[in-house]
Amino acid sequence: MTKEEREKKKKEKEALEHARLDAMMEYERKYSEFKYICGIDEAGRGPLAGPIVAAAVILPVDCYIEYLNDSKKVSEKRRDQLFDIIKERAVATGVGIASPEMIDDINILQATILAMKEAIDNLLIRPDMLLVDAVHIPDVGIPQVGIVKGDAKSVSIAAASIIAKVTRDRMMVDYDAIYPEYGFAKHKGYGTKQHMEALREYGNCPIHRRTFTHM
Repeated sequence: MTKEEREKKKKEKEALEHARLDAMMEYERKYSEFKYICGIDEAGRGPLAGPIVAAAVILPVDCYIEYLNDSKKVSEKRRDQLFDIIKERAVATGVGIASPEMIDDINILQATILAMKEAIDNLLIRPDMLLVDAVHIPDVGIPQVGIVKGDAKSVSIAAASIIAKVTRDRMMVDYDAIYPEYGFAKHKGYGTKQHMEALREYGNCPIHRRTFTHM
């Protein structure tokens, strides 16, 4: 491939990425009369151990962050890179955490909602519109739109999904140092074969969700 062909291919790839991100700004543009549009998402509803982490992110208008996407569609290395870029470029970010004990006490949905409210409260700027991934957050006093699979349809929600996922993954790596027999650094608390075998051998540890493991 010649230099000119490589350059052409690079530009075509950049154009496709720009078009993808442009399409993910549909909701931000639809509600552009609001000054501070905040994307909200969570990580950790499915695992057997560890907290739920919710994130709230307000991006600047027409903020293009290359490769920004639903955190599940991005490699760990790229998520770490995007995490730093989002933190640097966002107008504001906030994080909320619901502990395993809270999940057991009030159920996964209510714990998710509380974590999302905490994430909003931890923003340094009060948003005037919320774009939320599939969940309705009651009693926040801010207009909101729930978007099914919003982390793949909105740059604001995608940014929140990255912040939530990376924050939670790093917490699980820290827990791995405390409870190394479970392998949390590898599976992040999800019910993998390794995790299930460890549960059968060692039982629950303090960060397991007892309503999920039934132990």
